[in-house]
Amino acid sequence: MTDTASDEPRGELAVRTIAMPADTNANGDIFGGWVMSRMDQAGGIAGVGRSKGRVVTVAVDAMTFIRPVKVGDVLCVYTEVEKVGRTSMKIHIEAWAQRFMTHDREKVTDATFTFVAIDENGRPREVPKED
Repeated sequence: MTDTASDEPRGELAVRTIAMPADTNANGDIFGGWVMSRMDQAGGIAGVGRSKGRVVTVAVDAMTFIRPVKVGDVLCVYTEVEKVGRTSMKIHIEAWAQRFMTHDREKVTDATFTFVAIDENGRPREVPKED
């Protein structure tokens, strides 16, 4: 994992949103849970697209917060499906902050999320083969 400004995000842009004052902790930084929630949303979008149906999050591999997100930053979340099993998918997710005013871009965290495809009854179902 690298964190220099010259690095490029890995995967496709799935979510882009602005960090607002209501999302801050007592230090004025955006809550890590807020960032993680946006990452989960982005992974869900990628998982639904790949599995052609509902998915649920079942695990998150180690997540390290590299840089804080500040009010006014635009959080950009990128996804890449790494591995597809019979019913599950591992999706690499990166969160990048486009800094307020300067528009500089920095990676703030990344992780691999595991999603399971489910049917209308909430039971695991097979992920279809790629077209």
